[in-house]
Amino acid sequence: MRASAPAPASTLVGATPAAPKGPVIAVVGPSGVGKDSVMEALVARDPKLSLMRRVVTRAPAAGGEDYDAVSEVEFSNKVAQGVFALHWRAHGLHYGIPSAIEAMRAEGQGVLVNLSRAVLVQAQAGFGDFIVLSLSARPEILAERLARRGREDAAEIQRRLARARQPLPAGLRCWHQIDNSGDLAEAVAAARAAIYSAAKPVRA
Repeated sequence: MRASAPAPASTLVGATPAAPKGPVIAVVGPSGVGKDSVMEALVARDPKLSLMRRVVTRAPAAGGEDYDAVSEVEFSNKVAQGVFALHWRAHGLHYGIPSAIEAMRAEGQGVLVNLSRAVLVQAQAGFGDFIVLSLSARPEILAERLARRGREDAAEIQRRLARARQPLPAGLRCWHQIDNSGDLAEAVAAARAAIYSAAKPVRA
């Protein structure tokens, strides 16, 4: 599914001095939907895409995504120093996207970032050239994946499944729904097609 409003043109051209700035590609979705797997597979397949690590006030050994762990104090200092292009708070944690994302975009790279739904409109205003990939999966698939990873009890799994039904915020110019209930390769192919349908022109 795509938003009806037209998106700004993006260009994925590879690293050349004259390359236009690449788009920011936000990947959103509920816990267990496979955001990290899809992003890692996209980057592995396509040299014109890069992955931006988040800075998170979470313990280094918490598992899950590959992130830079910092303390609350360290995070506050980074905010004061202007280290982040975008930062927000969700689920009791602070998240930051380093300003280094702009150097990656300046090389013509499309940069994948894991964002929260609540910060999408703010990110669109800040980055301008912005594509949203909203990952989904059938409820029974999400429940199975959450139970398998063993980090949530039954009550927390139900709360996460309820949050999974929340819609995207209004005002997004370009977004695509990607089903990741089945084979990862199919979801990655759909995500890549969505990125390149929004990015024009594209040169190999």
